[in-house]
Parts: sequence; structure tokens; C-alpha cells
Amino acid sequence: MPSTQHDALVQMFTDQPELAVEILRDRMGVPLPDTPHLRQEERSFNTRPSDDLAADVVFSMGPPREPAHGIIVEVQHDKSKEPRQLARYAAALWLLLKCDVTVLVICTDRAAARHYSALIDSGLTGYRLRAQVLGPDDIPVITDPREAAANMALTVMSVMVHGRERKVVEAFVTALADAPADHSPKYTEYAYSMSPFEIRCLLEEIMASTSWPVFTPFAKEHYGRGVEEGMEKGMEKGMEKGMEKGMEKGRAEGAAEGAVREAARMLMLVINARGWIIPPDIHTLITTTSDLDTLEDWILRSATVQTPQELFDERDRQPE
Repeated sequence: MPSTQHDALVQMFTDQPELAVEILRDRMGVPLPDTPHLRQEERSFNTRPSDDLAADVVFSMGPPREPAHGIIVEVQHDKSKEPRQLARYAAALWLLLKCDVTVLVICTDRAAARHYSALIDSGLTGYRLRAQVLGPDDIPVITDPREAAANMALTVMSVMVHGRERKVVEAFVTALADAPADHSPKYTEYAYSMSPFEIRCLLEEIMASTSWPVFTPFAKEHYGRGVEEGMEKGMEKGMEKGMEKGMEKGRAEGAAEGAVREAARMLMLVINARGWIIPPDIHTLITTTSDLDTLEDWILRSATVQTPQELFDERDRQPE
């Protein structure tokens, strides 16, 4: 599903602005400014009387009032976008920021990568653009769990492109054990959404058959089926069944503290699976709550409510 893959790739670059800089500077040798300042810019920019231009992701480097470099990230699965549009993006952002601009094109198809790697004639005399293109052959085959853990975002792309090689998926799954608990569901969702069907099946197989501490039995049983189908076919029954099993296992196998951690991880997984974005105070509330009954109540409610606002009533937010 290219649209899902496209959206997941765009979201990953949006969530991790430094990823575009790392790819351009460290893997492609593009000289970028040495600055700690990096922020996302409005992705629609306009130079009247032209139409609004909407790139996938736009960043600027340097101080807000004196930007040093602009980066445009475009995700392309085929050759449908007119290459001159990339030149227009660069020119418009150059006019807006008044600094140099680099266009990074992420291609999941080899033919598309070759297409956008060619020098782009903008139609304006003297102005030609060569985009920086990261194609399937430029994404490394990561089979070492330590290397995977060191760069999870790049490993997600490795799974997307090279995941038919079982060792790539195994390295990714193993690396998830070292990722922060609240990051693991996000990386798993990226990999699952970006990958074609056969790689998704391999992800589900390995997750279901491997003992690794980050994901609960609920995730192993319901991630592939629950996220994609459960929300459309009665998410409540499937989630409640899996969550009840997970809570019973947590009580039987672990002490109270372990059960609380398990419940908090389970709740964060459900929140991520439903695509909810929660504010920092709610995230803190979840991770600092030590009462298992409260966490279990939130988990069960998370399977039935329609919005995150309904999940926590006002008394849950009040300090004791």
C-alpha cells in the first residue's frame, strides 16, 4: 500500500528531523552547516502569484532569523512527480529562507531512484538542480542487532527494502529490546506500515515466535491483525481478550512492580496502535502511576473510547 508506506516514511522524517541531516551529511557527503539548530518549517510555501507548493517535509538549519540551510524531503515510489517540481520547491524555499537548499528524495523503487538522480533542467536558463536521492541500493542491509540498535530509523528503512532477507527482520526485532519502551511501538508501526505484505508476514511470524521483553503477548498476538483489522471489525473484543491475557500473565510471572511496568507498556502500545497523540502531562501520568488497578482500568477503557480525551477523566489528572 504505497499511500500507507508514503505516510509512514513522511511521519518518520517528521518525528526525527535529524535523520535527514544524517543521511545527507554522513551517507551522501553533502556539506551542511555545523549548527545545533534544526526545526521543521511549514511544508506549504508560496511565492505569489504562483500556486501553493506542498512538499512532504521541510526543515531549516541555523537560527530562526538567520537560517543557514534548507532541506526538503520528498518520498517517491514511482516516477509520477514531474522532476521540475523539485526544482520549483527548492527555488521557492530559497526565496523564502534566503539560503542554500538541498532536496532529498527517498525512493523505494530503483527505477524511480535513477529517474530523480538525473540533473533536472528547471526550464530557467542557468538553473539546474541535482537532488540527493536515497534509493534501495543506498539503504544498507542491516543484519547486526548492535548496528540496528544504533540507528533504528535507518534499520526501519532496511526492513522496508531488504526485509525479505530474514536476518534483517531478526536484527530489527532484537534491537527493539534495547529501544526505550515508548519508542518500540513507534518503530514497529513504521516498519509494519512501510513494508510490503510478505515482509509484514515475516515481521508477524518473528514477533510471535521470539521471546523479547519489549512487547507483550497482546502485541505479539494482535499487532498485525489488531491494528489493521481490529479497528474495523470490532477492536474491543480482540483487544480486551489479549489485554486480559497479558495482565494475567503479568500477575503470575512478575512482582507488583513488574506488573505495573507491563501494564504501562501495554497502555502505551494501545495508544500508539490507535494513532493517538497524547500531551506530555498524560505521558508522565502513565509512566509514573504505580497503582496497577488504575492502569488496568485505563487499558480496558482504551479499547472502547473514541478519543484520548475520553480515556482519562478529570479525577485521573488530579494530584493526590
